[in-house]
Amino acid sequence: MRAWLEEEYPAIAARARQEKAELVWADQCGLRSDTAPPGRSWAPAGHTPLVRVNGRRFKVNIMSAVASRGALWFTVFPGKFTAKVFCAFLDRLATQGRRKVHVIVDRHPVHRSKAVKEWLAENAGRIELHLMPGCSPELNPDELLNADLKHHVHAARAASADDLARETRRFLHRRQRQPHIVTGYFHGRHVRYTIQ
Repeated sequence: MRAWLEEEYPAIAARARQEKAELVWADQCGLRSDTAPPGRSWAPAGHTPLVRVNGRRFKVNIMSAVASRGALWFTVFPGKFTAKVFCAFLDRLATQGRRKVHVIVDRHPVHRSKAVKEWLAENAGRIELHLMPGCSPELNPDELLNADLKHHVHAARAASADDLARETRRFLHRRQRQPHIVTGYFHGRHVRYTIQ
């Protein structure tokens, strides 16, 4: 981790500045309907509060990327996170960014897969992928977006996967219109190094 903080990340940031490229942090997460809703509830004195859920099991997955200037990109999908899904997301990211993009991600097996490496080789002028140290999610500002999403979108209250996907997209579209909140993710204690 020390090598990442003192050598690797500063070198990536310097290259991105030199190339006038976009530097983004990406991550994926999932929302499942069988998780307990976050937050608190109330009940009369002496009674345990109950939160009603539908009991159905379904989930949606989210791939997102954030930039310290307040930009947010995302995709919501129902299936598994695969190399095809990741490459499609990277392609959209490079197209919407309109300049070269340096993407920093964790060491998920999909990020290191042969298919992703081949796609990156074909698109080297548009996008470059950098892997963070293993077992260090606290160093990724996009993890704070994931926490924000899971706090505000209550998957257990959704009636279907489509309903959950719609609520997730609505929340993420709202965050896209609130760049000050996205910028705030970069001021967290463990990720402040990304803007210094």
